[in-house]
Amino acid sequence: MADEGGYGMSIEVLEAEAIHIMREVAAEFQRPVLLFSGGKDSIVLLRLAQKAFRPAPIPFPLMHVDTGHNFPEVLQYRDKRVAELGLRLIVASVQDSIDTGRVAEETGPRASRNRLQTTTLLDAIDKNGFDAAFGGARRDEEKARAKERIFSFRDEFGQWDPKIQRPELWNLFNARIRNGEHIRVFPLSNWTELDVWRYIDRDEIEVPSIYFAHRRRVFARDGMLLAENPYQPTGAGAEVYEATVRYRTVGDMTCTGAVLSGARTVTDIVKEVASTRITERGATRADDRVSDAAMEDRKREGYF
Repeated sequence: MADEGGYGMSIEVLEAEAIHIMREVAAEFQRPVLLFSGGKDSIVLLRLAQKAFRPAPIPFPLMHVDTGHNFPEVLQYRDKRVAELGLRLIVASVQDSIDTGRVAEETGPRASRNRLQTTTLLDAIDKNGFDAAFGGARRDEEKARAKERIFSFRDEFGQWDPKIQRPELWNLFNARIRNGEHIRVFPLSNWTELDVWRYIDRDEIEVPSIYFAHRRRVFARDGMLLAENPYQPTGAGAEVYEATVRYRTVGDMTCTGAVLSGARTVTDIVKEVASTRITERGATRADDRVSDAAMEDRKREGYF
């Protein structure tokens, strides 16, 4: 019997749906791109793209919006995986956006480059003429993402308006856009965090070591454990100590928290995720705690 995945759909059905979506994009759009950070969701997207087009090569490049404050383990994995598959990787640099005056660096103990990624992403989409961008967002992650369509329409400014998104009845997708507009495509929309890990387990997919329990120097802030890092002061009175942690999600190290965990294998992670009742972003992403509508505000500006 097939494992039951998110929303009552089996892993096999979720995989088939995602592959159908990818093939639909390849048929309808001229210049798609797959956003690949080396995080678990983009790793699954990459595996799905391999399956969707084999034995032919993946027919679009990969792109990573690099804040310059990413975890080194994840960047090492990213480069290794791209080299193994012989794919083209475009790195859009937030540091370049800062250096050219497109965005201003935040300051202070809670400063982060996470929001600055929006401008870097939109500039890279425009520069390369991409008309569709695959992302790994899932509806179970956060309430704004629960509003997202699988084909998420973005206007000529790259902005998202939930009120003008297109209906998607019977998995029929409207791919029509005008010059300057583009579509964000989310093949994992109906997956859950547990589905992602079950898929990784089933297909025996390698993931960065940061997802498994390891010793790391951390400090507590706003109810989260942040990694000691050279880009962010810990703040007065903050105690830095070593703990056994892992990461449920990876991003900019200045706003991505770790969780205490002893999970050292994918099977351990599957068991751990199955028993938790707190979403990964709710538990570990400081950027989502700015306000109740933090994610929706960023998405309206053009965020992932």
